[in-house]
Amino acid sequence: MNLLEKNQHYIILYDFYGNLLTEKQQTYFKCYYFEDLSLGEISESYNVSRNAVYDSIQSTYKALDNFEEKLKLKAKYDARNKLYKKYNKEETKELIEKLKELE
Repeated sequence: MNLLEKNQHYIILYDFYGNLLTEKQQTYFKCYYFEDLSLGEISESYNVSRNAVYDSIQSTYKALDNFEEKLKLKAKYDARNKLYKKYNKEETKELIEKLKELE
């Protein structure tokens, strides 16, 4: 997995599981990925070591992967979208829209 794919993977997992992370993990992750701050900039902003920020982000990766391994929300979402695309024909569009409304 290249860097771009890794970043996209964790941003998507964050969308699913971000609320399950600690407040500190959420803060550092948002700063790093959404505000594009470096580890050094984050550490200066929160008066912690650069290594502390790095360790927190690494533990966030592990937590997000663990949540997905156990809950599989992204995998289920991907499977549903694959089915939506496969059956997105005129005769099934109404059914698909009803299913989407239920989500």
